[in-house]
Amino acid sequence: MGKKYKNPPIIEALCEFQFVPSQPWDLTIPGLMYEKVKGTFPDRQQQVGIGVQFRPTEKGFEHKVEPAPPRIQFHRKDKTALIQIAPDLLVVNQLKPYRTWAEFKSVVLGALQTYEGVANPKGFKRIGLRYINRINIKAESVELSEYIDFYPYIPQDIPQLHTSFISRVEIPYVDNRDRMLVTVGSAPPESPNTTSIVLDIDYIMAVPEAIPIQACQEWIEQAHSVIEKTFESCIKDKSRVLFGEVK
Repeated sequence: MGKKYKNPPIIEALCEFQFVPSQPWDLTIPGLMYEKVKGTFPDRQQQVGIGVQFRPTEKGFEHKVEPAPPRIQFHRKDKTALIQIAPDLLVVNQLKPYRTWAEFKSVVLGALQTYEGVANPKGFKRIGLRYINRINIKAESVELSEYIDFYPYIPQDIPQLHTSFISRVEIPYVDNRDRMLVTVGSAPPESPNTTSIVLDIDYIMAVPEAIPIQACQEWIEQAHSVIEKTFESCIKDKSRVLFGEVK
């Protein structure tokens, strides 16, 4: 994001649209949606009753299994991306490898246009654009300030050595119409002798029907711009070296 990297730390990007309830859910919608997207997202699955999320907890970031409404998922053949739908809900997820914003945005807007055509939603209840980044450092213990510029402050009279951590802030934007949630925390390491840090940036429209559906492209462009700047502000040059910054 922002600058170009050979090994970007993005492990998931997602755009979630929650729609204002306006009519009973039509059970034909999933089938109509699938017919429109099956050329790119041919693998159809139903997720019933549970959801696996990368969530902040008191022990840092963990995978949590939580109750969730049933969703119909359409996966790419290589499982790198999916579209999810449920009553008054559309989510587009991009996993690794994340290539470019232009490519992801195209998929998001295409999915939204298709959903509009089959479900005729009334308006947005909430929109969220979220990027989850994992910074893997080959060391069991690191000085956080060398890699990130957003981390817990520990008073000098308290031992500075700690294990798990998490910090979170919520920042208003556009006269409180939008919110940005920035969370940084430790995560279970992916390999021995490694420290893993997750930087989660979630920009949301918090006021229902604050923008019409036709204005979505402008909103997500603004959201992405804020996320991009926030990401670059939160990392240090040592992290950019890890990601392989392209000069």
